[in-house]
Amino acid sequence: MSRGNQRDKAREANLKKQAAMKKAHGMSGSELAKAKEIAAQRMREKQAAADARKAAQAQAAGAKK
Repeated sequence: MSRGNQRDKAREANLKKQAAMKKAHGMSGSELAKAKEIAAQRMREKQAAADARKAAQAQAAGAKK
């Protein structure tokens, strides 16, 4: 028995699924890069704020001793 038709149908379904996944974010390359850079900048700001808070807590703990 040949399974050619089943294989072709599976291949078509997989190509359709991959095409849908490519369209999922709906951004062009430059838009996606810009969005990633904005997210990275937010993370850097949050990390700087957390580091400052930790330094302040360490300084306050050192002053108590």
